[in-house]
Amino acid sequence: MPEEPKPLLEICRKPLRFFNRAGLEKPRLEAELLLADTLGCKRLDLYLRHEQPLFESELAPLRAKVRRRANREPLQYIIGTVEFGDLCLKIDARALIPRPETEEWLHWLIEKFAYAQPARILELGTGSGAIALTLAKTFPQAHIVATDISQHALTLAKENATQTNLDNTIDWRCGSWWQPIAANESFDWIIANPPYLSDDEVAQAQPEVRLFEPAQALASPENGLADLRHILQSAPKHLTPQGLLVLETGIDQHHQLHHIAQQVGFTHSFSKKDLSARDRCFLASFGLPLPQQPTV
Repeated sequence: MPEEPKPLLEICRKPLRFFNRAGLEKPRLEAELLLADTLGCKRLDLYLRHEQPLFESELAPLRAKVRRRANREPLQYIIGTVEFGDLCLKIDARALIPRPETEEWLHWLIEKFAYAQPARILELGTGSGAIALTLAKTFPQAHIVATDISQHALTLAKENATQTNLDNTIDWRCGSWWQPIAANESFDWIIANPPYLSDDEVAQAQPEVRLFEPAQALASPENGLADLRHILQSAPKHLTPQGLLVLETGIDQHHQLHHIAQQVGFTHSFSKKDLSARDRCFLASFGLPLPQQPTV
């Protein structure tokens, strides 16, 4: 008996059942995104084509994606792309998925300090390259160095550089934190989004994070403080006099970070809150004016 086609949106009903059982927060949205990805269209196009007939045999790729998502693999890894600002980046298990919180503080940083026109920028731990590539697009005249301990992550970042036509703008280096940086190198901006979660926080994270994202990009010793401390303590040797250090952080680490910054000689430090009013980004400088820390 010939196979009967089904209307396009009816195809979404079966993934919805899987996703509801898996406990996904937005099952319909994710089912529609996976169907759109399978068909090579935008999600909103599904509603314009809702009566389009599809045969089940055409949807084998969708079924495979649904199984992966029901097992809590991140949607971004399944689709293979992530939006970061106005960049569409390739993403997979080689690197941490860029977060909206990171995009938010980076946009704020550029808006607040673009007047400084940094000539030399260093990003430590670039991962997918999202931050470095955003800065390369924003400051095309800047010399940018981006490092990562993972050669796999650096390969992904280079692929994103090629995809975004920024492949000749960044000096990619492999190594742990300051290891690839020469003793006499200095930068106007040093930026890092290092591991800052404790082992307990990772253990309590959603399965998408705990089971699929690279563990070395998530947790750090000393309850998440060790890598932040290491970067902060060595940064003064590599910053210009008007330089700026920028760190993405956990929400309960800023009191210690302000103390460490003062110990190593920084004269200014500032905590930037995220959209949920939690400390998320830490800035330190010697001479560059920073916003006044609000008093409580």
